[in-house]
Amino acid sequence: MRLLLLLWALAGPAAAFTLDEVAAIAEVMVDGDLAKRIQTPRSLAKMVTVDPRDEWAPGDNYAVDHASFLRMKKTLVRLARLCPSACDVNLWKPVPGLADRIQILVRNVNEMSQFWPWGALHQKTPPEMRRVLETGRRELVRRRPGMTSVLAPVSDSLGDVVALVEVVSQDHPDPQENVK
Repeated sequence: MRLLLLLWALAGPAAAFTLDEVAAIAEVMVDGDLAKRIQTPRSLAKMVTVDPRDEWAPGDNYAVDHASFLRMKKTLVRLARLCPSACDVNLWKPVPGLADRIQILVRNVNEMSQFWPWGALHQKTPPEMRRVLETGRRELVRRRPGMTSVLAPVSDSLGDVVALVEVVSQDHPDPQENVK
């Protein structure tokens, strides 16, 4: 947090960072250990277990550790404020126990993402995200017309990449796009 404040103070309040610069800052600011604590163990167990009697059990039982979730959400909101225009910084994490699946753990205020299909609890890991998780390098993505994302790895205290952030913006923001 201190680094973020220092960068803001040095740049001045009128300065705007590019998406890649925000992603680079997120790479060192977002806590991977905290990301691993957001979803509760019970919720994760329900997510990876299929109940033929209740197809909605994973969503109905989704739960988070509120302290971890709120700390992460506040960090991501602060990072988004560094963008030159409306942007979101979303947190994505692979689903333990479900190979090649990823979930969006924290979405942000503008509901922007090039990857998240509205309402999905988890989804197949897109190739761009897989590369970031495997290489630990940021990647620029222009998958949907009018949208730009930079994906950045999130590491835990051991240096393992455990999640990623999507710093995303639209050329012409539509605040109602994902809520129509």
